[in-house]
Amino acid sequence: MLTAFTRAFRTPDLRKKLLFTLGIIALFRLGSVLPTPGVHVENIAECYKVVRSGNASNVYGMVQLFSGGALLKLSVFALGIMPYITASIILQLLVVVIPRLEALKKEGQAGQAKITQYTRYLTIGLAVLQSTAFIALARSGQLFQGCTLDVLVDPNDVFLIVTMVIIMTAGTSVIMWLGELITDRGVGNGMSLLIFTQVVAVFPSELASIFQRSAFTFVAVMVVGVFMVAAVVFVEQAQRRIPVQYAKRMVGRRMYGGTSTYIPLKVNQAGIIPVIFASSLLYLPQLLTSLFANTENPNPIVQWIATNLATGTGGWYMSIFFALIIFFTYFYVTITFNPVEVADNMKKYGGFIPGIRPGRPTAEYLGFVLNRLTAPGSLYLGLISMVPIVALSIAGASQNFPFGGTSILIMVGVGLDTVKQIESQLQQRNYEGFLR
Repeated sequence: MLTAFTRAFRTPDLRKKLLFTLGIIALFRLGSVLPTPGVHVENIAECYKVVRSGNASNVYGMVQLFSGGALLKLSVFALGIMPYITASIILQLLVVVIPRLEALKKEGQAGQAKITQYTRYLTIGLAVLQSTAFIALARSGQLFQGCTLDVLVDPNDVFLIVTMVIIMTAGTSVIMWLGELITDRGVGNGMSLLIFTQVVAVFPSELASIFQRSAFTFVAVMVVGVFMVAAVVFVEQAQRRIPVQYAKRMVGRRMYGGTSTYIPLKVNQAGIIPVIFASSLLYLPQLLTSLFANTENPNPIVQWIATNLATGTGGWYMSIFFALIIFFTYFYVTITFNPVEVADNMKKYGGFIPGIRPGRPTAEYLGFVLNRLTAPGSLYLGLISMVPIVALSIAGASQNFPFGGTSILIMVGVGLDTVKQIESQLQQRNYEGFLR
């Protein structure tokens, strides 16, 4: 990998792309620490220390993770990439439900451009809602649980609050623009690299906080982290290659087909989406307990939810979280990979799987293989996601465990994809093998 980066920096045009990408990332991190106008910077810093010390629970872990710690600083890029991720997931689900969106997806590049435009509009709408919600929580003192300081300069100034909402929403728009700039003029997928940057940004502080608690715990975390990275790389690279043979056919005076290829089915076909779904769904009990909690006359159901689900640890929480990940893995794989559609396309272009008849038998075979692969993939996602919860329960580690399920999946996945793109561009510029 280091050799690939060294060769990339020796190639002039690829070096420009890498430097451009690094410049965009630096600008992105600058916006993550730049405070929004109207924020009391000193009080924010004090309240952030209270939350980081572990004396107060933080129920905004997923948004905090994807914002690189910018959410609890109320910076310009406080929302991070989370509105775009949510909008993309919603559009992917709607493509299966709404026939118009499904038709756009089949139109190719033009239809995909239209879906991307809808994703941008939905991202702006979600950014307005999320920024309004977080500013309202900061105004009421619920954003930093356990801290009584005012984090806004003037909580009663409506004009100032509206200005903060507009600036945070504009920050989300700028993040989308920066991601598209990296995709067009840089190296790798822009949005994925920005997510990778935000996840990695919290690593030094998390490791430092663990080291301050105990040197032995720090060493244990690093050893576990190395094994987890190796396991994630192994599983993320694993795939089942289904051979496909295309028959020869005449089109005019030219012969087409007669080639052999394969359909790559990954063990983790769903990626990180099931973990995000399950985490988002389990944040609802925490929200409900904060809204309907009554200390004088507590409701038994709310009290049970607060005891077993709102804590983020315990047997009930871990069991439900694990079951939700398995369910959403099967659900997401089902809606993103359609065996019937793949079988019809293969039959349309004269392709077949050796030993399997085209049409319905091919679709049934693909569905059978996909279900067999999804089973270990869902268990793998569930076990990886359990690591930070177990670490929080046993070792008393930080709630934002650096080698947690979501963060490790993002880092390894984006890192592998970026290195592959760099190597592919190097191969396009290296014709040494053909000249020998």
